[in-house]
Amino acid sequence: MKVALVHEFLITWGGSDLVVQKFHEIFPDAPIFTALFDKNQIGDRFKNAEIVTSFLQKLPFSIKKHRFFMPLFPMAFESFDMRDYDVVLSSHHCSAKSVITPAGTCHVCFVHSPMRYAWDFFPEYMAEFGRLMQIPMRLLFHYMRMHDVAAASRVDYYIANSENVRKRIMKHYRRDSVVINSPVQASRFHISKSVGDYYLVVSRLVPYKRVDIAVEAFSRLKNEKLLVVGNGPEMNRLKKIAGTNVEFVGFAPDEQLAEYYSKCKAFLFPGEEDFGITPLEAMASGRPVVAYSAGGALETVSDGITGVFFDHQHPESLSKAISKFDPDSFDPEKIRAHAETFDESVYKRKIKEFVDSKHAEWRDGCVL
Repeated sequence: MKVALVHEFLITWGGSDLVVQKFHEIFPDAPIFTALFDKNQIGDRFKNAEIVTSFLQKLPFSIKKHRFFMPLFPMAFESFDMRDYDVVLSSHHCSAKSVITPAGTCHVCFVHSPMRYAWDFFPEYMAEFGRLMQIPMRLLFHYMRMHDVAAASRVDYYIANSENVRKRIMKHYRRDSVVINSPVQASRFHISKSVGDYYLVVSRLVPYKRVDIAVEAFSRLKNEKLLVVGNGPEMNRLKKIAGTNVEFVGFAPDEQLAEYYSKCKAFLFPGEEDFGITPLEAMASGRPVVAYSAGGALETVSDGITGVFFDHQHPESLSKAISKFDPDSFDPEKIRAHAETFDESVYKRKIKEFVDSKHAEWRDGCVL
């Protein structure tokens, strides 16, 4: 069985990139087709993989300003030649499922989310643009939605990373899917013998992550400390609204990040995510999670056992939840045991079994 892997882009490191790394470990001989690749950011994570990039790789500023090239992403994936492969396994949150496969090739698509900015979070993304940009951006997103729906029919089998995303796939594409949760690398994290004096946020600093809710909440909670790990375009704005009890760490290497997780009072998850790996990383460290009660967090956080929820995406709601929160009421061993049910070993086994079975099903159905 000859397999090709397809992924949006490899220019930062996040949950979707971890998924592709696990794909590569399952299918080590499979090339990875991607719109853009930045080795400086990805490092040696795919050092033994064949990386095939699109024509976008050669365009000026395409890596640093990749969002400006979004309208060309569908064309980039359609330019890849998939004729030599029995199975195409794509990792999709934007345009990766746009690849064109021949009749004898089975296309399995793992969906992190239908295109967020074109569908569920469209109002939030539009709010970022001024009045002059509203009309052209609405036209662009209209085009992206039309292509997104058309490309959805090119997929033979869908995998959703959560029940939350399974519902979105049915809503926007009218296709059913099987849920296989995204993986956490539980072995990277450990339970600490001592806990520090801070709460923790680990996130890219972009608007939809809603890190501002945590920053504003702690600006009111003068007796509590917040550490924010991560970088992004929101950094300067968040610093302006932060109190002296909020510390911005920026990027943290893996070993340091594991320490931050293991010694926090609790991990804060104020955004609405499709699934969310960072809460599971915190739980793999034995630490409870304070999460907004929506999206993927409802599938990973067990209320009263691995964390608690707050009901409104507002600093006051989070502040009230933290004021009532007792980190000593949680059992770190139970929290970690829960996280281990989402471990990468479980994920890799389920993905391999699904791809093998669907390839066999497709092959038998395609015999002339």
